[in-house]
Parts: sequence; C-alpha cells; structure tokens
Amino acid sequence: MSYIKRILNIDLPQQQSAFLWGPRKTGKSTYLKNRFPHSIIFDFLKTDFFIEVSKNPALLRERILAKNINMLKHPIILDEVQKVPQVLDEVHWLIENKGLRFILCGSSARKLRRGHVNLLGGRAWRYEMFPLVTAELKGINLLHVLNHGMIPTHYLQDDEECKRSLKAYIQDYLKEEVFAEGLTRNIPAFSRFFDAFGYSHGELTNYSNIARDCGVDSKTVKEYYQILIDTLLAVRIDSFKKRQSRKIITKAPKYYLFDVGVA
Repeated sequence: MSYIKRILNIDLPQQQSAFLWGPRKTGKSTYLKNRFPHSIIFDFLKTDFFIEVSKNPALLRERILAKNINMLKHPIILDEVQKVPQVLDEVHWLIENKGLRFILCGSSARKLRRGHVNLLGGRAWRYEMFPLVTAELKGINLLHVLNHGMIPTHYLQDDEECKRSLKAYIQDYLKEEVFAEGLTRNIPAFSRFFDAFGYSHGELTNYSNIARDCGVDSKTVKEYYQILIDTLLAVRIDSFKKRQSRKIITKAPKYYLFDVGVA
C-alpha cells in the first residue's frame, strides 16, 4: 500500500516534546516512522513490553538510557502511550534531567485525564492527526469519499474490502477502546447508541429520542457522547443565538463523527 504524504508537520526544536493524538488508523504510527526515521520507537501494543512496563515503569527509563547517545539525539517515540499512563512520570524525569525529547502518541487521552496522571505540565506541544484531507490527494471522487471515508486504509481499498474494514473498525473500537478500558459495562447498549448516532450525526441532538432507541436513560446517552469525544471519534459543536438583551439562548448541541465512512 502506497504512503500518502501528510500535511501535518511536526518540527520540534531542541528540548521540546509533543503529544500526537488521533483516532485509530488515521496514520499516526506510519507518519512518525516516515517523519522520524532515526528515532527509537517503543510500542505498547506489544503485549510482552506492555506487561513488563506496566509492572515496572522504571524499566522504560533503564532501556532508554542503555541506548547509544547518538540515538537519543532524535525524539523518542512512545506509541499507544495511553495504555500505560504511569510511564509519564519517567518521561517527565528524562526530559528534566537528561534533556531528552519525546513524541507521545495515542488514540485517547481519557484514561490520562481521568487518572489525574502527569501530563508533563505544558512541556509537550499538542498535535492531532485526522483522516486524509483533499490537499493530500491528487484527485478526489466525492462518491468514493462518502462511501469509504478518509481513513487512509479504507480510502485506498475497493468497495468490498472497505465494507469489511469499516465493520471491523467499529468492532475493534468497541473491544479495544470501550470494553477493554472499562468505559462502559453495557456494550450492547453502547453499540445501539453508536448505530443511532451514525444515522443522526450532524443533526441537533435529541437525547431523549436516542435514549429511547437504546433502552437507556438520557444521562447515560450524554455519557456515551462524552466517551466518543474523549476517544476522539466525535466532536461537539454547541449552537446559540444572541438576543438584543444579550442573553444567550442555548439550543441542543450537534455531534459530528470524525470520519463520514464510520457513520
């Protein structure tokens, strides 16, 4: 599969680190490997490494400091960092005491924020990776985009492959991002909610109607929307209009999925 050059340009000065966030399969890891070919990469998707560092976060520091000094001149990449949030204390120490640079890559900051872990106190810039945009493509077929979406893998597949990939994408999301992280115990209800959201995204939100369709209460539906936002699958747009009295009349918000193909 050919590599599509992305517009995003992470250009870090000396002693500057960064977070790179983005939904699953938007091309974060591929981008970093191409943008920083000489960087050391630690991938927490590797089960053995994940288990070792989960038990002993200091192991990451030991492995990094054991590397050749010339290799440490480049940013060190930690992929899927949200899986082991406790390593951020080690990263902080290495930044402060060894002057190392890091790029921390992940698909959800929810676990980090909710766990009140060390987010490096402003020492890391924030970047976000989105699906493909038109400027990254030589030509564009609108019907193809509407059916496939702009996630790189899906966009480059034929119709039948993409259909299977989109189904697998949702299943993996429910399994890896929602169930495995314990974001909700009622996966069937969340799955029904996700289907309902796919049909109504971009419209004014009626929490009661969606709650009725999913068999849960409105409060739970609002929590489900927040899960989508925290896992970077959706954005919330609040609507309002001003009156002459300067009071703001709020309306129901709109939620948009990050990619039309997933809808």
